[in-house]
Amino acid sequence: MKQSLKQENRGLSGFIDLEPTAESFVDTVLAGLARPQKSIPSKFFYDRRGSELFEEICRLDEYYPTRTEIKILTERSGEIAALMGPRTELIEFGSGASEKVRVLLEALDRPLAYIPIDISRDHLRAAAEELAVDYPEVEVIAVCADYSQTMTLPEPRDHSHGKRVGFFPGSTIGNFTPAEAVEFLKNAAKTLGPGGEFLIGVDLKKDPAILHAAYNDKKGVTAAFNLNLLRHINNELQGTFELDAFAHKAFYNEECGRIEMHLESLKDQNVMVAGAQFHFSRGETIHTENSCKYSIEEFQELARRGGFDAMKFWTDENNLFSLHYLKVRQILES
Repeated sequence: MKQSLKQENRGLSGFIDLEPTAESFVDTVLAGLARPQKSIPSKFFYDRRGSELFEEICRLDEYYPTRTEIKILTERSGEIAALMGPRTELIEFGSGASEKVRVLLEALDRPLAYIPIDISRDHLRAAAEELAVDYPEVEVIAVCADYSQTMTLPEPRDHSHGKRVGFFPGSTIGNFTPAEAVEFLKNAAKTLGPGGEFLIGVDLKKDPAILHAAYNDKKGVTAAFNLNLLRHINNELQGTFELDAFAHKAFYNEECGRIEMHLESLKDQNVMVAGAQFHFSRGETIHTENSCKYSIEEFQELARRGGFDAMKFWTDENNLFSLHYLKVRQILES
């Protein structure tokens, strides 16, 4: 579904508001809680507090993906910049704090524009405004949207740009099931257009003990991040979740090749959300996130199915994480 644009003057070159409505949040939550295996999409983690907690997760000793990806980006920035070429129009899907894109902007040859896309409106605006101040020569146009959907991106004022290149760091593509990831890639190919290229961070398969530690940190930050989803529902949808009546649960599902995060009910209880009542038995869970892990070959095949050709990839010395550089091969219909 292609999204239309509504532009606001927010002190940047542009701020385009496609934020999902309250109705879409409530409808999704009500539908997810009515399923036999209750579930809520992980994109709803990222209210203001959720975004803050995720940044804290990224600084934890156990959470290797962020520092490993930044290390690869830093060491390979020259190669990546050469592939992207001059006057790049850089589009970041799910921009977060925009820390990693700074590594690219420092390495790129006269980048023309930076278009961050994120679902968390306030967080996106704050990060984009800060980046616009730090890189005044780069046109920054922030887009508040569900980046998994196809959208028509704004054109920079200067039309003499080179390639349109997507950037999707943080192994966020692992939050999709493989089938969902293919659909996301198809939509991204449409957004980037013919000749577009894509730099994606992908977490690699590894010792499950490393994965368990990363998603069950000793400080309990990941648990707080998971439970904050219930607080978000209470705040926005008149929910009655008791946070201390649920517990964070994360484990590696080897058959599916993914970490699963759940919220487990610690007792039999009824919860109200937007006027609807839901029963939880003790031990019943809400499935809140997947984090799929891939081999290099598995992800390259996934990219091919999404309409991309694999051009190059990089890993760290311990083969914990990978960066993939892709090129749009063809625009595929979903």
